[in-house]
Amino acid sequence: FVASEELSRFRGHWWLPEVDDTLLVERFDETDVPQWWIADAAHPASEPASRRYPSAGSNNALVELWLIRADLTQVQISWDSNAFPYLASVAPAKSGTIVELLNRSQNLVSICVIDVEKNELREIQRRTDTAWIDVMPGVPCLDEESQLLEIVNDVETDTYRLVRNGVFISPPKLQVRALISSDKASAIVIGSRAATTQTLYRLNYSDGSCTALTDESLWCSGASDGSNHIIMQANPDTPGTTFTAHAGNQTFLINNFAESPNVNVHPHYASVGTDELETCLLWPTDHIQGSRQLPIVLSPYGGPHGQRVMRNAAAFTSEQWIADQGFAVIVTDNRGTPGRGPAWERSVHNDLATYPVQDQVAALLALGQLHADLDTSRVGIRGWSFGGYLAALALLERPDIFSAAVAGAPVTDWALYDTAYTERYLGMPQTNPDAYAKTSLLNKAEQLEKPLLLIHGLADDNVFAAHTLQFSSALLAAGKVHSVVPLSGVTHMTPQEIVAENLLRLEIDFFKEHLGD
Repeated sequence: FVASEELSRFRGHWWLPEVDDTLLVERFDETDVPQWWIADAAHPASEPASRRYPSAGSNNALVELWLIRADLTQVQISWDSNAFPYLASVAPAKSGTIVELLNRSQNLVSICVIDVEKNELREIQRRTDTAWIDVMPGVPCLDEESQLLEIVNDVETDTYRLVRNGVFISPPKLQVRALISSDKASAIVIGSRAATTQTLYRLNYSDGSCTALTDESLWCSGASDGSNHIIMQANPDTPGTTFTAHAGNQTFLINNFAESPNVNVHPHYASVGTDELETCLLWPTDHIQGSRQLPIVLSPYGGPHGQRVMRNAAAFTSEQWIADQGFAVIVTDNRGTPGRGPAWERSVHNDLATYPVQDQVAALLALGQLHADLDTSRVGIRGWSFGGYLAALALLERPDIFSAAVAGAPVTDWALYDTAYTERYLGMPQTNPDAYAKTSLLNKAEQLEKPLLLIHGLADDNVFAAHTLQFSSALLAAGKVHSVVPLSGVTHMTPQEIVAENLLRLEIDFFKEHLGD
């Protein structure tokens, strides 16, 4: 579970290009991982579904690597899995296959190369971090000249930088987000000079030059083999994405048959407050400035690795639809979110609660000073997953600011969430219980003063429905009135069109009732 969900590793087998006949295969044993059950309450005759779920502080799956050759011989590649239980990534290459291992606390990484002759791992790099090691797309790996490529936290310049064999290749203040290709002369990376933009860059090894391959004022991503590129360029002002193929000096437009949304998105980007918080403000399409004050709905995610504010209008289609129902909608990236550098992200280490709420309030009040049409006396907040946690937390902590909240699939007790994510930021509950107590919504139930709507899929196997059910029980025990919408047969997200549409309508009715004139 944690390999795909928290380490973004979606494969368990790899052909080794340095030899002709060998497959590297992951084997795992979940015997000691806690067994959780998901019952279908709407169909009580159905048997509950079993899930192996490693909640914080519990046992993870045991992971092994095996070499399987064409003659069907099998050899285990061993390492100290007690010291390094997480297989974070595998990067096959003709110059050698790299294996990235993490310790349980994820603040120590061992980078190894597979010795296919001795059937063992040979460590070539070890790094530590005072908070956590980031698992970055495309690295670590060996380039064509057997040089190790990594993206590391350069503490002195507060920058994620590309490193080749210990030497910085990317410049300070260019936040490298991913490596997408490399050859003998250069590497192509995705990086950001500003938090809300993303650019493809070519980094030259010999002269240290850094050349932008896409417009630095836009949000772009892509794929490349070093000489040929596929580039995706998002439109910052209206929903839509342009795809182009680049081969040598030729550029080809790739037809995009994606359906256009039936809303006209009008994002207004701004950096506000002393911390220059990145925000996007959306007004109703028909709103005339100065005509009237509008109630406000905040729509954050706010968690680690969850950036919302980017120069990509398509990211705000739901928010624009909500705005068109008569609200001003604000999206803010608080401390802990990506794009601003390692220190910004690590500010939530040991505390996932304080800065997210603090920054959401700061951005709201700063925008309220800039726009007279924002009625800061009528403010709601909505969110899903970490955003749901943040919405409920904000309502509990700042009832002087927030009048109502909708919390979808919220984490309510971090001890119920998985090992790799939770322990990365809060440590283990056995060794850092205060961090868990401070960030738990269950311990804050008595603080509820304003209307709260909880929504949760009963088949959720990521943030289990136990989060909402236990929180609801704590609220009831404290005598706090609240509403719960259970979604039968729905998992963590809501891909069902009817469910998604009607949930939005439910939210609108809730906010109109509690934020109305």
